[in-house]
Amino acid sequence: MRDEVRAFVIEQLADMNYDVEDIDDDTTLGPSGVDLESLALADLAVRVEDRYGLKFADDESEKLALMTVGEFTTMVAARAAANSDKS
Repeated sequence: MRDEVRAFVIEQLADMNYDVEDIDDDTTLGPSGVDLESLALADLAVRVEDRYGLKFADDESEKLALMTVGEFTTMVAARAAANSDKS
């Protein structure tokens, strides 16, 4: 599941016109990494929410910007798995 989420996140970043060539699990989503600004981070969050049926709290956006790609994909995969267990 984590690999699927990671592939989806990378695909969405590419679709949003970010250079994904050098992105690895240690690349941060925010400054000094992918460098997503708040609007782009919100866009990515909405795409992930739509794809995996998740909901991020409004106060999570700052925390998301500090996460690495690996941390973000692990968190999304865990939430998606927990979500599917409830179904």
